[in-house]
Amino acid sequence: MKNFKCYLLFCLLLSFAAASNAQSIIWTEVEPGIWKGIIGKPEEFDLLKTAGVQPYEAGLLQMPKAGFPLLQQEIIGRVQDGKTYLRFPLEKKEQLFGFGLNFQGVFQRGKVLTLHVDNYAGKDNGRTHAPTPFYVSSNGYGVFINSARYINVYAGTAVRRDSKIPPDLKDRNLDKTWNSHPYSDGVEMLVPAAGAEIYVFAGPTALDAVRRYNLLNGGGCLPPRWGLGFTQRMQRLTDAQGVKDEAKAFEEKGYPLDFIGLEPGWQSKSYPCTFEWDASRFPDPKGLVQEMMKMSIRLNLWTNPYVSPQAPVYKDVLPYSGSHTVWNGIVPDISMPEARKIFFGELEKGKIDIGISGYKMDEVDGGDNYLWPDVAVFPSGHAAEQMRQTYGLMMQRYTAEIYHNRNQRTFGLVRASNGGGSSFPYVIYNDYYDHRDFITALVNSGFAGVLWTPEVRSSKTGEEWLRRFQSNVFSPMAMINAWASGTKPWSFPEVAEQVKAMANLRMQMMPYWYGEFAKYHFQGIPPFRAMYLEDGFGNAEAKTEKKQLNLEENPYEEAITKEVKDQYMAGEYLLVAPMFAGETSRKVILPKGKWYDFYTGKYAGDGEVISVTPGLDKIPVYVKDGGIIPMMPVMLHAPKAKQKVDIEIRYYGNKPGAYFLYDDDGETYDYEKGSYTFRKITVQKVNGKLKGSITPAPNGKPDNVGKVSFKAMTDF
Repeated sequence: MKNFKCYLLFCLLLSFAAASNAQSIIWTEVEPGIWKGIIGKPEEFDLLKTAGVQPYEAGLLQMPKAGFPLLQQEIIGRVQDGKTYLRFPLEKKEQLFGFGLNFQGVFQRGKVLTLHVDNYAGKDNGRTHAPTPFYVSSNGYGVFINSARYINVYAGTAVRRDSKIPPDLKDRNLDKTWNSHPYSDGVEMLVPAAGAEIYVFAGPTALDAVRRYNLLNGGGCLPPRWGLGFTQRMQRLTDAQGVKDEAKAFEEKGYPLDFIGLEPGWQSKSYPCTFEWDASRFPDPKGLVQEMMKMSIRLNLWTNPYVSPQAPVYKDVLPYSGSHTVWNGIVPDISMPEARKIFFGELEKGKIDIGISGYKMDEVDGGDNYLWPDVAVFPSGHAAEQMRQTYGLMMQRYTAEIYHNRNQRTFGLVRASNGGGSSFPYVIYNDYYDHRDFITALVNSGFAGVLWTPEVRSSKTGEEWLRRFQSNVFSPMAMINAWASGTKPWSFPEVAEQVKAMANLRMQMMPYWYGEFAKYHFQGIPPFRAMYLEDGFGNAEAKTEKKQLNLEENPYEEAITKEVKDQYMAGEYLLVAPMFAGETSRKVILPKGKWYDFYTGKYAGDGEVISVTPGLDKIPVYVKDGGIIPMMPVMLHAPKAKQKVDIEIRYYGNKPGAYFLYDDDGETYDYEKGSYTFRKITVQKVNGKLKGSITPAPNGKPDNVGKVSFKAMTDF
């Protein structure tokens, strides 16, 4: 008995010691509905400072007022052994989303992750192109850890001895409900630094939390109009004549094209890079750029940041480079102003200053067997780990600044991003090529504060080519990446006309896409996002026990409890449900409220699971009741600044509808100075007739709208 009392006393002392190690977190409301917490001594070099963005105050002030969404005393932290331990409360039925750009799952509860910038290798373990340390709860709040370190996450997996709601004790031998993963009531994180800066975002909805996160980071990016057109990336050793021939072929065959991407062969040497034009393939770069611009086609250049000993800037940037090389190229320490001046000056000289529209920035993500190791040393004193977590951010920031200083918008590609990067005009891509996982990544991109393209590169059949192309059209960047294969939109003749129809649809929908990206910037609403952020989409409760479902009575009940990762919202009104090669039909889960077929306007359903057989020519798309989709005529190129374009307002359903049509010059940053308009469109059915209106553009504001017509897609 005496020994047992000693044991209890020992346990109590241990518990007291553990509790006494907990340190207070100092909370301050820094923006409406956003609180910053400080524990220990956070590092100066963090994600938000590296990104260098400022909160978009006007957007944040429009958000609903909200109180702190959690009990502050239940957020626990301590600094020990030079590391920061954090714990956030988690309710029993709460589901978690986010933790970066994941490719295979949307539900993150129950995951153990290490948030680490890397090329995606086929497993959702935290090593990905954008391991944003931001998660969102189905209870309507978000949490962001502003650290440029590899963060270990236990997303409802670890069970504390002193848990308020401990899991039930079960006997594995006799109890069939025994589970090797018992219920956990906390999200725990380990930050390898002696302090951390924490942000908590209020809702009241999960979408509101996402919006606040994006607005804290400056608001989402607003691409130029031409960035939302179609892009073709050339085979890697294409020359100037090949570029001209490609542009002419697109025009002659009637396929839209807004920018062409040049791959490694534009440089005299690559892997490592010289950053100079190859004189044999491109003897007159400026002349080529000018000739393409006359055809309304821009050029985008591939590069990676690793400097060849044969590069003109090698000796200048050498003192400002890391201790290790990548493919025998030095790694500029672009966290240093001296290195940035040399390196980004080279990207501007003879490239941006002759009219190059943007960059594709490759190989800034990872691959431990070729990127710099964590033992590398950089002259700035920043750890190799911190450089790994932020290099993609810095490449985006400092190239975007060049264009911003020229009052010229850009839109490009990058292999890595992180927290703080929402406003950068770049889309993430990779070398992984699973169509289904590409769609899951598109679903998750809205939780990670990034854009993602399910690019098209190659296919085994015409069917696969068309299916990939269809979903690519309903994404941030409609692109064929033919750097290796040299494929064209018409490479599969049996589906060439259907591919052209989809490319034309992309162009027709440009007013809608442009308006949705404007909402991303001004309101923080991701243009492509998970169904779980849509009103009326059931619930996302974590499964806590097996439940007998009566599927005869309600098949929708089963559908909403499963992870939905193959359909998504595109803008305010559209639900997109891609088809994959080999499929002739699929199920689509419609949120509550009436939905209509995008192509025909026919009623599709209301809060139910439907089975659809769209045929090869169409990707299933649905419009919510009262939906308004502004369309323009088919054009081979995006409208230029001050070019008037006729608009057809397509209206679906019977509910009165409203939409704010965004307009600016489409090319500059003058919108930041107020040179833009949101013109309200209203449509309703009155006495069997369609009645529509659009407010006029204010005097002195952009007005690129020509004739406006209204079309009821749904029968009266």
